[in-house]
Amino acid sequence: MNYARFLTAVSAARKPSPIRMLTELQQRSPPSLISLAGGAPNPNTFPFQSASIKLKNGQTLTFDDAAMKRALQYSASNGIPELLTWMKNLQKDLHDPPTASYAPENGQMDMCVTTGSQEGLCKVFEMLVNPGDNVLLDAPTYSGTLAALQPLGCNLINVPSDQHGMIPAALKEVLSRWDPSEVHKPSSTAPKILYTIPNGGNPTGASMTAQRKQEVYELARQYDMLIIEDDPYFFLQFDKPWAPTFLSMDVDRRIIRTDSFSKILSSGLRIGFVTGPKPLVDRVVLHIQASTMHTSTFTQLMVSQLLHSWGQEGFLQHIEGVIEFYRKQRDAMITSADKWLKDVAEWHTPSAGMFLWIKLKGIADTQQLIMKKALEKEVLLVPGGVFMINSSDPCPYVRAAFSLSTPEQIDEAFRRLSSLIKEAL
Repeated sequence: MNYARFLTAVSAARKPSPIRMLTELQQRSPPSLISLAGGAPNPNTFPFQSASIKLKNGQTLTFDDAAMKRALQYSASNGIPELLTWMKNLQKDLHDPPTASYAPENGQMDMCVTTGSQEGLCKVFEMLVNPGDNVLLDAPTYSGTLAALQPLGCNLINVPSDQHGMIPAALKEVLSRWDPSEVHKPSSTAPKILYTIPNGGNPTGASMTAQRKQEVYELARQYDMLIIEDDPYFFLQFDKPWAPTFLSMDVDRRIIRTDSFSKILSSGLRIGFVTGPKPLVDRVVLHIQASTMHTSTFTQLMVSQLLHSWGQEGFLQHIEGVIEFYRKQRDAMITSADKWLKDVAEWHTPSAGMFLWIKLKGIADTQQLIMKKALEKEVLLVPGGVFMINSSDPCPYVRAAFSLSTPEQIDEAFRRLSSLIKEAL
């Protein structure tokens, strides 16, 4: 796989930080090493001595003096070793990626920790997207993705999707304007990357079937594209078995996957992961070296302690509890939608995530209705236009999240929304 053709000039020009390399070398060295190289502050000057974090199950995570000194100090840019090892084992067990057995120089699966999956996404986009590039994505899509991509000056091309995600036949139609035999020519404008949220997509709640993923992957092989598999809702799939991932199909080393702990452990801890071929993950790490340096050591150690105390079985048991909570929330929202919105809107029940994507009947654009009239009635949703490539185009959709509100609040919100829609018609 020739990754050089995918890299932007900025990414290709990144060099390892000599100071970061010395810091990481020191951390791997025995205590007998005397280092006068690092510019790390002396932890004896830090005002924090210890910490004790109580879990809901009665367990306690403890940071003694030595652990606290490590938690408050610089650490490796790709993540602390024990957290990375745990996560690599989880990825292998969940996805069985073909690339796990490849040689490092041949695109072996590798990982790095990022400050939430959003940081990972931004760095992946900046690694791969040049001004004028054609980038494929299923629209509507996550507004944070649009915010990261649009300033890069690329052309965003919408691939039609439905309640089962990106439509392979539509992708094939979009790609038909290019000749697969010419994609490697320097003059080719063929897309080099395809971005998708495969499970519980934000905002639509759509989830791709295994068959669709396989067809999309085959098209990516035909046109030599990389697929960015942005999967923060992977662990919020309501039905078993969970859908196989693009990573699980990746014989060609062309999948870059982002995962997040925000929806299942904590959004404020800002722990995410990039998984992909080592040559590309290494480029992301070089960017981290030059920007954030590394994700918070304290939160990494906190999560690592938790995961090691749970083990994989305990982690997946926790996931089951999270899924059950969101399934009940989803069911409550569908019940209220059936009760109040059946005559004035339409929707598909999501099989993952935390969003319901609602099309209002007879209303061409929801912007004014939501941002002005709904606020006056004290109900807040997100107008669908913010998830579109061109946010000024009229959009009849709204996004409702079922994550935070109680079933009673959801019911009252939909009662108010129903009243507003009827007034507007």
